[in-house]
Amino acid sequence: MQNKKHPHSFHVPVMGLAFTIDSPIKIAKYGISSVISIVDDILIEKMNEYYSKKFELPYKAISNKVEDYRAKRITSYLNTVDTIVKQKFENLKKSFEDKTSEFEKYMDMLPDFSELKQNFIETIQHNTVKEDIQNWIQQNLVAGSIDVNIMTKLDKVNYNKKEALPSEFNDAHAALRGFANSNLDSSVVLSAGMNPRLYAYFENFNDFFPNEEGYLKKKIILKVSDYRSAIIQGKFLAKKGLWVSEYRIESGLNCGGHAFASDGYLMGPILEEFKNNKENLIDEVHAILIDALKSKDKTIPNKPLNLGITVQGGVGTHEEHEFLLDNYNIDSVGWGSPFLLVPEATTVDVKTRETLAKADEKDLYLSNVSPLGVPFNSLLGSTNEIIKNQRINANEPGSSCPKKFLTSNTEYTDIAICTASKQYQTKKIQELKEENLNSEDYSKRLEKITDKTCLCEGLANAAFLNYSIDKKGSDEGIAICPGPNMAYFTKEISLKEMVSHIYGKTNVISYQNRPHMFIKELAMYVAYFSERVEEVKESFNAKQEKYLNNFQNNLNDGINYYHNLFSTTKEAFENNKEQLITELERLRQDLFKIEIPIFVKA
Repeated sequence: MQNKKHPHSFHVPVMGLAFTIDSPIKIAKYGISSVISIVDDILIEKMNEYYSKKFELPYKAISNKVEDYRAKRITSYLNTVDTIVKQKFENLKKSFEDKTSEFEKYMDMLPDFSELKQNFIETIQHNTVKEDIQNWIQQNLVAGSIDVNIMTKLDKVNYNKKEALPSEFNDAHAALRGFANSNLDSSVVLSAGMNPRLYAYFENFNDFFPNEEGYLKKKIILKVSDYRSAIIQGKFLAKKGLWVSEYRIESGLNCGGHAFASDGYLMGPILEEFKNNKENLIDEVHAILIDALKSKDKTIPNKPLNLGITVQGGVGTHEEHEFLLDNYNIDSVGWGSPFLLVPEATTVDVKTRETLAKADEKDLYLSNVSPLGVPFNSLLGSTNEIIKNQRINANEPGSSCPKKFLTSNTEYTDIAICTASKQYQTKKIQELKEENLNSEDYSKRLEKITDKTCLCEGLANAAFLNYSIDKKGSDEGIAICPGPNMAYFTKEISLKEMVSHIYGKTNVISYQNRPHMFIKELAMYVAYFSERVEEVKESFNAKQEKYLNNFQNNLNDGINYYHNLFSTTKEAFENNKEQLITELERLRQDLFKIEIPIFVKA
């Protein structure tokens, strides 16, 4: 039912830049794993200073004049987090005799089916010697993992004056080096697709290679959207002697942050394919790994390495959580957006948390604000949106772009700039004015330009605000990126309440008609498909026709899968089977009402 190494069957995924930047410090002592974004070394340096002072640890500032400062800042902060978590965890283990102690909270939050909890109850029933119980605690309690996330495509080239530095100083490469050189015994989550050069760079760090027992000090987790992507990337890394310890499947649309939509492949069928092919995946990739390790004269593990399959995106009830674990043999389920309402777990400023709690379905939407050009989950009424619109209304659109993590455009410059920057938007708007468009077309094109917002600042600012940390530059407000599931959580929640909700001990959702996660994702894909059809009508071609037909067929295959699942899985769906099937058929009708144009060759 759960991975024995981890006491919980859920994890907290990476959220934004600030929202999980210090989550391990808050929750790892309770055995809960979480993920830190290591994109923003400026924020990371400030957090290192803040927590070093708070816990009276040695701190030495790392200036951006220092060689390899980005990697060094990341290493230093991760080591600080590791030290604090270990210290807190040791204190928790020593507190087992105290009433209302941290140890008691640790045990209380474990699910009732937890092997660890059952073993502890048995231990105290058969042991009255304090020393024996303390020894059991030392040997059996496990802290949550301090994992990190790297968006593989955020691999900007860096410069010394105007000279490009070697690729190992690119943003993602430096972030990886920062993690690899840290003391952590944990995982790096690679998201946003394949970066062959970055993947090859892993070979430089021994911690990613196994010993004879198959132990990996540092592990690789790949965030993937389907089985094909998993096996391609898994094999690519295995050829370099690198093992993927976990495939983390995320919904393409029913998730937070950037939404990397699939071609109509739905969560249920994807999980089914992983379940049916897991052993084949292990065998195929492991054989390649062993050959690569032999050719590199590396240590050969004496048994196949462990492989975990996890999932995240839109889960919101205990029933959904249990179904994913049991039906698809999932090792852990990611709970993201709901934790934004848990101050004990995430870093969100008070005003933004209040806006989140009040948000309903219409306030949570896919926007075009990201400079990456990828749909981005947004919150109506965020302070980042308000400030951006104030600038637009004052005819001063665009950000000063102080951090430059999302720079990618070279239309006007040799060195890439950001499409949310004042520099880019000013040039683009001037170009637009010279086209002499009618007012309607001009307004549409102008909105596409000025819609882009500064996410580097917006996604980091909550930490500066929350901890009263001074920062330079203009105010970009707070941008936050919850998934659609946020609409059904309507109040600030304590950590204990949230964990109890996940394990079915309580229910924090008061919303009456929350759709099942599979139905919600399907509805989002039908709407997304409709938008894609409208988008291509003006410049339609044979390739687009093939893509849209394939997309529609994939969605229909997913509907057929769910129809069979809801009809035959009696225990999980016996109370709402008819309603789910009715919703499926309504969405099928909506899908086929969308007419794909027929391409006629001129």
